[in-house]
Amino acid sequence: MEEIDREATKNEINYRGIRAMPFVIGNETFEKLGTIGSSSNLLVYLTSVFHLKTITATNIVNIFNGTCNFGTLLGAFLSDTYFGRYNILGFASVSSFLGMLVLTLTAAVSKLHPPICGNQEPAPVCVGPTPGQMTFLLVSFCLLVIGASGIRPCNLAFGADQFDPKSESGRRGISSFFNWYYFTYTFAVMVSLTVIVYVQTSVSWSLGLAIPTIMMFLSCALFFVGTKIYVRHVPKGSPLSSVAQVLVAAFKKRHLQLPEQPCYSLFNYVPSNSLSSLLPYTDQFRFLSKAAVKTPEDQINSSNGSAVDPWRLYSIQQVEEVKCLLRVIPIWVAGTIYYVSIVQSQNYVIFQALQSDNQLDHNNFHIPPASFIVISMLSITIWLPIYDRVLLPWLRKFTGKEDGFSLLQKMGIGIFLSIVTMIISGIVEDRRRTLTMTRPMLQMTREKGVISSMSGLWLIPQMALSGLSEAFALISENEFFYKQCPENMRSIAASFFFVGLAGSSYLSSFFSSVVHKTSNWLAEDLNKGKLNCFYYLIAALEILNLGYFLVCAKWYKYKGVAM
Repeated sequence: MEEIDREATKNEINYRGIRAMPFVIGNETFEKLGTIGSSSNLLVYLTSVFHLKTITATNIVNIFNGTCNFGTLLGAFLSDTYFGRYNILGFASVSSFLGMLVLTLTAAVSKLHPPICGNQEPAPVCVGPTPGQMTFLLVSFCLLVIGASGIRPCNLAFGADQFDPKSESGRRGISSFFNWYYFTYTFAVMVSLTVIVYVQTSVSWSLGLAIPTIMMFLSCALFFVGTKIYVRHVPKGSPLSSVAQVLVAAFKKRHLQLPEQPCYSLFNYVPSNSLSSLLPYTDQFRFLSKAAVKTPEDQINSSNGSAVDPWRLYSIQQVEEVKCLLRVIPIWVAGTIYYVSIVQSQNYVIFQALQSDNQLDHNNFHIPPASFIVISMLSITIWLPIYDRVLLPWLRKFTGKEDGFSLLQKMGIGIFLSIVTMIISGIVEDRRRTLTMTRPMLQMTREKGVISSMSGLWLIPQMALSGLSEAFALISENEFFYKQCPENMRSIAASFFFVGLAGSSYLSSFFSSVVHKTSNWLAEDLNKGKLNCFYYLIAALEILNLGYFLVCAKWYKYKGVAM
């Protein structure tokens, strides 16, 4: 049981539950509207307003997203070890607001962005940003990175902290909060990729960026207004220290032999205040079990039976907890490689849309290129209730499993669907480029080239499949980390997801740069490149990843419970 800040309670924790939810949910909703509204259309903003080259803008966005996600590990560590979730969330929220404000100024103040492209023939002349303008832009990105690093690992856990996990009403409240959390996320993505993106591309960039900034200001205001009723946990310490202690203790005793019956002979101390369930002994990572071999030099506290020096002797129960964390890493690697296909499909579908016919029928309404990403969200939203209400009951009877498919099976299905997505994306791009050569439209995009007569609606299948792939792999991976990691390591486990996204963003940026330097596949004008070949290359990478995942899934042992 965590110690509680004296400001939150005197003798016992005063859970406010539902009373705190208007502030927590309001903060969550406005925060997501702000952050997603600012970041979802960055590619178009960097190429159309700052006149950056496609590959440069793509790499900047990939590095920005990767740093935001990788920073969650640092945010979780600082929250659990030093400052607590409330302080980190407050600081990060203000940082995000300032970042959005600076980003809005780059659009609203003419001296903070390059001038509009000239109308010279045969091609418009576009001037790139000055070092000062680029520095001001990067300052906004740095502030947004600091904000995301603190908000993403803490906001979900902070909301759940407001309910009593020991009471029935508290447990129902936690479940309800999780539902509202993902609902607000989906709502924010829908609004950002439709309304806000439309305002940015069709009305005004300064207004389109000011709206998310106002949303973030309201998020900060709601968060601080509810300060007096929040439950605030004092940080207890990071589980990363447990991992380090097990590794050091095992290394010091690397020359010792394990007993014939390790589960009965190894040091097995369980703290009385431990929240983790007891785990059975496993043979995987046997060398770590040596950390629990008791020698004459090891001293035991007479008061509670714990080891005096945890860097020399560690309980086998805690060693098994570390093993659980290490076992998920190979699966995490497969998930990181899987995200590469998702990142690339969402990045380059925007450029495909820019050079496709996005006009609906014969009216003047054009679908904003970034709004095509919302198709993947719609696919997830439609699929989940169908799977839960229609397919799952039948799968339970057919497979005899409560969830229909195991978590690893669902992840494997998601990776397979990503391969199909990349192949279809390549076929559609080949068709788009062919129609550009045979039946081009009279319009041209600045710096991009001729617009194909292919309707942008042909991009819907690849995005729908991308969303279906995420519904299987992404959600299952989140659930996998939550269920398979020990209870006291779930904050770190939650960061795994974002660190995986970070790795995929960096890997995507590296992959794109190598392909761009060694071929003409990713040309500024897609009509002069071979984006379809790039999609096929990603499909080949995912085929190798699927093989690697199947090997890891066969090796993996699900976490058990000691009898």
